[in-house]
Amino acid sequence: MSAFEVVAVRKQFPALDEGAAHFDGPGGSQTPQAVADAVARTMVSALANRGRLTAAERRADEIVVGAREAMADLLGTTAQGIVFGRSMTQLTYDFSRTLAKNWSEGDEVIVTRLDHDANVRPWVQAAEAAGATIKWLGFDPETSELDDVAPLLTDRTRLVAVTGASNLLGTRPDTQRMADQVHAAGALIYVDGVHLTAHVPIDAAYADFYACSPYKFFGPHLGTLTASPELLETLRPDKLMPSSNVVPERFEFGTLPYELLAGTTAAVDFLAGLGGTGATRRERLVSSLGLVEEHEDNLRDDLESRLAAIPGITLYGHAVNRTPTLLFNLEGHSPAAVAEHLAKAGVNAPAGSFYAYEPARILGLGPAGAVRAGLAPYTDQSDVDRLVAAVAALTGARGTN
Repeated sequence: MSAFEVVAVRKQFPALDEGAAHFDGPGGSQTPQAVADAVARTMVSALANRGRLTAAERRADEIVVGAREAMADLLGTTAQGIVFGRSMTQLTYDFSRTLAKNWSEGDEVIVTRLDHDANVRPWVQAAEAAGATIKWLGFDPETSELDDVAPLLTDRTRLVAVTGASNLLGTRPDTQRMADQVHAAGALIYVDGVHLTAHVPIDAAYADFYACSPYKFFGPHLGTLTASPELLETLRPDKLMPSSNVVPERFEFGTLPYELLAGTTAAVDFLAGLGGTGATRRERLVSSLGLVEEHEDNLRDDLESRLAAIPGITLYGHAVNRTPTLLFNLEGHSPAAVAEHLAKAGVNAPAGSFYAYEPARILGLGPAGAVRAGLAPYTDQSDVDRLVAAVAALTGARGTN
């Protein structure tokens, strides 16, 4: 492909043959055939613990090295700083406990009211255990824009945890600017890139830690974190005595899931092939994700304007920079009832607060939350039309023009 072609993209996803319009990507994307093939091929190949003696050992080693290189290309960092774990949540808990070993009473940690709880509770709990103080960074409920972190920063700030994009509202804070402010205060910044990485070109080198999840961008269920090898060398996680003490292996517990790492590499390669051009995989990824961003934003704008025209709709989240994610409620209908109606119409758009505990509370949504519609590279105009028509049908409005 020389440009983004959604028809060709959709053909790569067997799950779409079932006929549903998938707006559930923020909870986990569908899987292209190439990724499934990579996982299956690895599962039936000879494997062993990593080494260079036998073919099975070499294959395991090459899979791990290849996955680190792939993720480094995707994130614009270095393979020696890529850490794998069971999930982003698990990695964040691991790193919060490791970093907290150097915190003491009077130290300060900043978390936001905009984040998924996976980038809140681990830091709150680690700070409490160390006797450190938690500070909260708020956001504007009307615009969903994050407040300025500068007034909260002091010489006792040790870490700021912030989302790259809100999984509930789509808000994309200026984390590059925030990182500059945090670093000027002598602190570290930990960015949750789970909801962002699938939608835009990523250059995570500005962040001290950037965590994401391959299953949000067509890969298998696991988590990834990137940091500079030099920073990782300064950290001493709890580990088994005989396990490796080198970076990044010292942060990975037990044998890695080789089949999932092979699938991760395949997912990155798939992203690189979404119409982008360039001599290197990194260049193709940046180009392809630029095309994805344009495709998704165009569909989001159309979907948002048409939903807004339906009587009784409340749309949440109006940040200038957003992912293709819409959150809405419909007057007279519970979020769960709307989601159930949509499901019967073959439209997968779930309802809830999606572990975004703090923003849902600030917006007064509570556990019931709202209906979330997230677009993906495989979303097309017919999907948008089906969602709008299904929502409109609940009100008697036409809503499809």
